[in-house]
Amino acid sequence: MAISELELPTGVVAHSLADAERLAEALADRVAEALSFAVQTDGSASLAVSGGRSPIPFFEALSRRTLDWSRVQVCLADERWVPVDDPASNEGLVRRHLLQNEAATAQMVGLYQPADVIEEAVSLASDALASLRRPFDVVILGMGEDGHTASLFPGNPNLAEGLDSECQVRCLPMQAPVAPAQRITLTYPMLAGARVQCLAIQGTSKLETLERALQATPLQMPIRAFMHSPLEIYWCP
Repeated sequence: MAISELELPTGVVAHSLADAERLAEALADRVAEALSFAVQTDGSASLAVSGGRSPIPFFEALSRRTLDWSRVQVCLADERWVPVDDPASNEGLVRRHLLQNEAATAQMVGLYQPADVIEEAVSLASDALASLRRPFDVVILGMGEDGHTASLFPGNPNLAEGLDSECQVRCLPMQAPVAPAQRITLTYPMLAGARVQCLAIQGTSKLETLERALQATPLQMPIRAFMHSPLEIYWCP
């Protein structure tokens, strides 16, 4: 299967790259261009990224792009509720692989907050997010085999609120089906309001997941909620 075989909604743009390295470079070019434009026109820029191992080549490619990184705020679409020095921390991953080289001066706004319970941590994370430039200039999403994106997982009690276009909160607690289970996720209005929205996926199985998601509801497969303009999909085999 190729991404050109999918019947994507009007306004959704698909980019097919030869391999993961070319995907990382192409996505880095697109993001750097958008961030540079925002810095030049508005004086600052904001970027929300997704964690996991797949984005590492993209992070490293983006870290080498030249722009005024001191005026760029970076945050996460979602986070595992673990300390930043934990190997599972998305913030730790971003700090190691993105906030280096040219991007070393970017400002990181993390979601992890130490607290007794995750609900308290979410409240503190929401306060931290208030400092971000919004709407985001760029959001980078990923997608799981179950159709989740960020930590908007199917079957979660908070999912309907998280996907509500009128949701008034910046982030919510979520439970993942794998450890570490406790997560913090940005809500749909935070993510879908971005000027540039990109979904990065690799492999035929992810295309098959996306094909199923196009026939599903957002509550069944949350990535479906983002399948509209101005989404750009970056895919490689």
